Amino acid sequence: MRALIRDTYDTVHEFVRTFGAFQLFFLRLLRHSPRIVMRRPGLVVTQIYNSGALSLVIIMVCGFFVGGVLGLQGYSNLARFNAEDSVGAVVALALLKELGPVITALLFAGRAGTALSSEIGLMKATDQLSAMEMMAVNPVRRILVPRFLGGVVAMPFLVAIFTCIGLFGAHIVSVDLLGVDVGAFWQQMQASVDINDVREGVIKSFVFGVVVSLLAVWEGYNAIPTAEGVGRATTRTVVISAIAVLILDFMITAVML
Repeated sequence: MRALIRDTYDTVHEFVRTFGAFQLFFLRLLRHSPRIVMRRPGLVVTQIYNSGALSLVIIMVCGFFVGGVLGLQGYSNLARFNAEDSVGAVVALALLKELGPVITALLFAGRAGTALSSEIGLMKATDQLSAMEMMAVNPVRRILVPRFLGGVVAMPFLVAIFTCIGLFGAHIVSVDLLGVDVGAFWQQMQASVDINDVREGVIKSFVFGVVVSLLAVWEGYNAIPTAEGVGRATTRTVVISAIAVLILDFMITAVML
């Protein structure tokens, strides 16, 4: 019994300590962000390219086929109620409010998040971060902040591209393959989607960008400086990011409703 109580106490204590360190780490990034944006914007632009532009292929391909699947499923289900013309509204609401931000965040964590975590972890394992400290260069400000900001800025644009490509895929399937009237497809979409739906998607994309980018740089910076440690940090980045995205998606949806 004493061992169980002690193990529980140690687990709770370690969780609280890690969560507190995580919050302090986030505050350090925020404190250095204005200086980097003002003095070294080129570093942020480079990371926006690495995190955003290099993720466009997987985002666009997945967005197209997700939209196509939604078009197929929406048509087959709405046809039971003679409401095939509403497939555009159903697809638009699903992509804007849920699938666009969530799937993009999961893809971003798997592509860009793992790249950030492994890159920073490898720099730590090869003592590059220690060398920067020896030269009076703050690695948090020089290495972590630009990568964090690059992910935060890139995520909303990736979500917007995913959503647009998804709507295009749904249009191809619904209108060109299944014969839905093109005017009804877009008219129903415009009548059903309002600014609140778009706002919800934008809020989710920004929150997910902050969380995934923060977890990636945190895991990389705190990785054990070995090959095994970097691999574990990369794995944790994907797993924890996926869990955090789904939990936050539920919480934001509940608040917005």
